[in-house]
Amino acid sequence: MNIALQRKQQSFRLSVELIERLKKMAKKENRSLNNFVECALLDIAYNEPNAETIAAIEEARAGKLQGPLDVSSVEAMYKSMGL
Repeated sequence: MNIALQRKQQSFRLSVELIERLKKMAKKENRSLNNFVECALLDIAYNEPNAETIAAIEEARAGKLQGPLDVSSVEAMYKSMGL
């Protein structure tokens, strides 16, 4: 099923402030409000982390990190990650 081809019109009640913020965000990216909101919802609905990412999240939440991350360079970051 190609989700991009099948569409159904739906209405939602959103705050005026939220709508205005979404319009500004869409305008910054030169996109329509509809396209901007649809892409954001698709990202939320269909982007699930893979097994490696889930394991890394669990490791971080469990406090199993080796210490502070050195982000002064890519090489330093890898070294501080134990890679």
